[in-house]
This record gives sequence, structure tokens and C-alpha cells, in this order.
Amino acid sequence: MSDKAKQTRDARIRRHIRIRRKVRGNGERPRLCVFRSSKHIYAQIIDDFNHKTLASTGRLEHSESGKIAESKLVGQRIAKLALDKGITQVIFDRGGYIYHGRVKALAEAAREAGLKF
Repeated sequence: MSDKAKQTRDARIRRHIRIRRKVRGNGERPRLCVFRSSKHIYAQIIDDFNHKTLASTGRLEHSESGKIAESKLVGQRIAKLALDKGITQVIFDRGGYIYHGRVKALAEAAREAGLKF
């Protein structure tokens, strides 16, 4: 890993730690956590009080539609899983990533599918 990549990753981890000091999910409003790699994007709904993952999804296969479209599919899928389990409100945890691009597409798709945050 190059020095630039290490600095970028370390900066994201520092931002994530700073965010997690303030953001806690509970049974009524669990945390919607996003992880983004260079190729894929994942979302989890976590109850921090009971230390349980309530729902999770990700996009592992690529399509010709692109990463933004795949992020929208993951957002729709996580919202559907949450609504099936009776979860309507969540707290959004962007994972230290900038609210832009794939993270923003996932969040907006989850909102459009019925999640409130």
C-alpha cells in the first residue's frame, strides 16, 4: 500500500471514529452503516445496544450499469429488508466517507424506498 493510500485510509478511519462517538443505534432507531470498497458497497443495519446486526446486504457482482446504479440497488435492498423486519427509522452512519457519489446514492435510494433518517 502506498503512503498516499495509507494516509487516505487512516483519515477515513479517524473520521469514522469521530462520527461513531456521536452516532449510536438502538432498538427503536438502529444504525444504517455503509462500507465502500473500490469495487463494492455494503450496508448493515445494526442495533448497538444489543450488539446485533439486524439486516445486511451488499453488491458483489458487477453490471454494465456502473457503481452508482449498483449503490442504488443496495440502498433499495437494505430498505426493503428493514421494512420487512418492521424498522422504519434509522440513524445514518456514512462510515467516514464523504456524503457524495455512491454513499449519497445508497442513502437517497433507501429514503425513496421508505426508510426515514
